[in-house]
Formats: sequence, C-alpha cells, structure tokens
Amino acid sequence: MIIYKAKDYQDMSRKAANIISAQIIMKPNCVLGLATGSSPVGTYKQLIEWYNKGDLDFSQVTSINLDEYKGLSPENDQSYRYFMNANLFNHVNIDKSHTFVPNGLETDSEKACSTYNEIIHAQGGIDLQLLGLGRNGHIGFNEPGAAFEKETHCVNLTESTIEANKRFFASEKDVPRQAYTMGIKNIMQAKKILVVVSGEDKADAVEKAFFGPITPSVPASILQLHNDVTIVADEAALSKIS
Repeated sequence: MIIYKAKDYQDMSRKAANIISAQIIMKPNCVLGLATGSSPVGTYKQLIEWYNKGDLDFSQVTSINLDEYKGLSPENDQSYRYFMNANLFNHVNIDKSHTFVPNGLETDSEKACSTYNEIIHAQGGIDLQLLGLGRNGHIGFNEPGAAFEKETHCVNLTESTIEANKRFFASEKDVPRQAYTMGIKNIMQAKKILVVVSGEDKADAVEKAFFGPITPSVPASILQLHNDVTIVADEAALSKIS
C-alpha cells in the first residue's frame, strides 16, 4: 500500500489524475473502474483539462462504474450515469458504448446484478479501480457488514448514507433506498486500486480502514490485503495518522 499526502483537495485531484493518466498512456485500451460522489470530481476535471490540451486519448478506454441507484433512469440528474456524462464522458473522446453503469431501471435485482457481473468479466477485468471512501468506511455502496465475497448485488442503503446523499435531492424522501453496487469481490479483483480521500470528516475512516483490523464492519479495510493499492489523501484526511 502506497500513501501519497496531498496539500489539499486540488493537489489530491491532480495527483490522482496523474496516476489514471499514466494508466491510459501505458495501456490505451485499459478498463477503468470509475466512482461517483464529490471525491473524484476534481480528478475528472483535471483529466478533462489534459485531454483538451491533447495529452490524453480516451478513444480506446472502457469504463465500468461502481454503482447506480435502483429506480433512477439514466436521464435523471441524480443518477450516476448522468453524473458520469456531466463530469467526464461528455467532455472527452470516450466511446459511450464502452462505458458501463448498472441498469437502475431493471426491477429484477438478480437479473441486473448477474448482467453486470457478466459485463465486468467480458471486459477481462478492471485494470485500475478508482474509489472514494465513505465516512463509515464503505466503498461503492458496500456498507458495514457487507460480505467480502459478494459480487454485484442490490443493497439497502443505511441511514447514514441516505443522510449524506440527501443534499443532492429535493428532500430526504426522494433519496432512493436501494442501489446496485459492485461487490467487494469485484473490487478486489481489479489489478490496481486508487483511493482518493479528502477532508477532516474522513480522518476516522482513513485510520480505521487502512491502519485498523480487517473487518466487514469497515468494508474498505479489506483493501489492506490487495497487492497494489495507492491512496491519495489530503492533509486533513490524514490528520489522525502519525
């Protein structure tokens, strides 16, 4: 496990974008596992900036997203497909037919999850998986207590996750209560993992996930067992680490 300390969110974003850029340059037809939420937004902005300068080419890249809310259409401005289009895909030359997000409109959870697992396996696995870190140590929507051996599955979102996400919706009742997410097993099968973490409110999660015991009660703690994990975190997020 390698930890890079960044000065602030902007520095974290730039450092993370450097790692993703290197992956794309070294393997132009790579498979990127992508994340949503506030943590990677700055990283995507930096990648777009370098693309506009002619430094990056996404034309052969395939992307596989971590998760999607169950019940939201791709056109819904709170869906993760919409997020990815707005924050990255619409601004680079990636082929959208090679960008995958779970089908939030599939009401049959078993079918949605098995289809997504087939998509992941059909791409030959993920070369680099980008992750954020939840305050309770979740990765994707794998909440505390999630089994480490699961692949893509449907989850009931915890109250803390609903609370964290309600700022994006008109009211709390509009926040979906379920989501489709890659499982811990999918994530751990990625060849490389890159975690971006920013803010003092994540300091406890960083300490428990990367310096505490490996336990399903802190899902990200399993990353300690992966052989190629890079963490890029700002000073505030690392404030509890000596």
